[in-house]
Amino acid sequence: MRRDLAALDSNHFDVIVIGAGIFGACAAWDATLRGLKVALIDRGDFSGATSANSFKMIHGGIRYIQHGDLYRIRQSALARRTFIRVAPHLCYPLPIVVPTYGYGMKSKYAIRIAMSVYDMVAWDRNRGILDPIRQIPRGACLSRSAVIDQYPGLDHEDLTGAAVFSDGQMYNPPRLTLAFIRSASEAGAIVANYVEAKSFIRRGDQICGVEARDVLDEDAITIQGRVVLNATGPYAEELLQRGLGRSLSPRTSWSRDSYFVVDRRLVAGSSTLALPAKTNDPDSVLSRGPRHLFLSPWHDQTLVGVWHKVYEGDPDAYGLGDEELELFIGEINSVYRGLNLSLGEVSFWNAGLIPFGENDPSAINLKFAHRSRIVDHQSDQGIDGLITLIGVRYTTGPNEAVKVVDLVFRKLGRKAPASKLYKTPVHGGRIDDFDLLLRRALSEASSLISKEVVRSLVHNHGNEYGRILELVRARPELGQTIGASNVLAAEAVYAATEEMAQKLEDVVLRRTDLGTTRFPGQASIRLCASVLATELGWDQSRANREVEQTVDRFPVSIRGQSDNSLETDEDQRGLVDR
Repeated sequence: MRRDLAALDSNHFDVIVIGAGIFGACAAWDATLRGLKVALIDRGDFSGATSANSFKMIHGGIRYIQHGDLYRIRQSALARRTFIRVAPHLCYPLPIVVPTYGYGMKSKYAIRIAMSVYDMVAWDRNRGILDPIRQIPRGACLSRSAVIDQYPGLDHEDLTGAAVFSDGQMYNPPRLTLAFIRSASEAGAIVANYVEAKSFIRRGDQICGVEARDVLDEDAITIQGRVVLNATGPYAEELLQRGLGRSLSPRTSWSRDSYFVVDRRLVAGSSTLALPAKTNDPDSVLSRGPRHLFLSPWHDQTLVGVWHKVYEGDPDAYGLGDEELELFIGEINSVYRGLNLSLGEVSFWNAGLIPFGENDPSAINLKFAHRSRIVDHQSDQGIDGLITLIGVRYTTGPNEAVKVVDLVFRKLGRKAPASKLYKTPVHGGRIDDFDLLLRRALSEASSLISKEVVRSLVHNHGNEYGRILELVRARPELGQTIGASNVLAAEAVYAATEEMAQKLEDVVLRRTDLGTTRFPGQASIRLCASVLATELGWDQSRANREVEQTVDRFPVSIRGQSDNSLETDEDQRGLVDR
């Protein structure tokens, strides 16, 4: 995958996709699969904003039972099936345990009925998923004694047991988004990060391209195309205002969804534990009371969340302060005894903006957006050749892509061929049996790298893991890990040469696991910078600047309690073979 800006300037595209989060990535892949000539650009890195900050959960739609929304159940189950089917290295089932109390809507019997209804509505949830360990099982129940044994910190009063159902979990959301982008690129799409759309090219009421700039070199780029898809999420209305002098009506309301990471497993086993939150769902037809917060195992850590807050400011300026984190921690400690979490245990936090329903900023019980927004500006504003897509959550990326590409074909005056997105493996995803692939990789790489590193490679690269091993065999020094991580120097080189990483932060935060769960320490970041400097020809000034910019991407409080103390003098002198 190469960043070829000349190809953007010299071609005429069927569709230009602006925004390389999961929605733009899926749309570019689907359009390319269906034979369209596609350009995909993003003003930052691929999956550099909300898509990178996902809670890692792929929702199958069971919560929509209480809304009576069968359409969303079907769509969510289809999207979850798609992700697991086309990217089994990056997506897998996640059991979720929901404690049940008393009688009525909160009882084990009520949720057992709901799970049975869900299993019937989502009857085809495993279609095309051949690997048994990747299939979503039917819902089940646990006894009261089994729940108490496994989760002693729960409130035991009126506890009757628990319901267990499965959703999906992502191993690495930025790499999942990248897999769709790379697939589109390999199939002929022209893709480029760090290319900002400045304005639309307009002839009368027809949009026929984009005036853009190379963010890295400040060069102007003219990209011509018959249809432009604005898939920039929380930046969509800013782009419309800048490019057209218009916005959407009504304007989109946004939620800052946030969670934090604790550097240990908080509950036993591999299941996510659902805990009652302090807010209700006002949209529920059949309410079970409070929403849930989740303690979710991920890698060797725990994801804790999600909290929602109405956000009305600059989409680049939101954050999460220590005071809010303390409130979140206090809520978790109050609903699960014995955790005794403290701010010092938070190794990372993430937040992103997703569409909300109509909410006052002071509202407590918040209404959520039910549907993504797909706006054809010809019918909405009399402007042809322009579509805006604002996706409601990461899970729905494949579904919205198919809908919007169907619309692109209508605007091109062509009959849309059937989409192949739902069943075509993405880059690295040609895997029938994940455990068999892992065993093969462990056997093949046993003399080169550790088992932990092999597992990471197979998850992140799927059936393409051998490309990294080829680098290690050709250049043995790249078989060393970066500091105390499981990330190989070869992965950093591969990110720069094959995955269009332009900056150090692209590698640390999105191409590898180096900075996805915790601040890796300045020494590790410097080591990664030295690898990239050698590969990309950076001088010392550029390398130092990249280190500073990458370190600044981590909150000061997280940096202050990082694992720098674990980095030995040997770590700081060079790469350590672990």
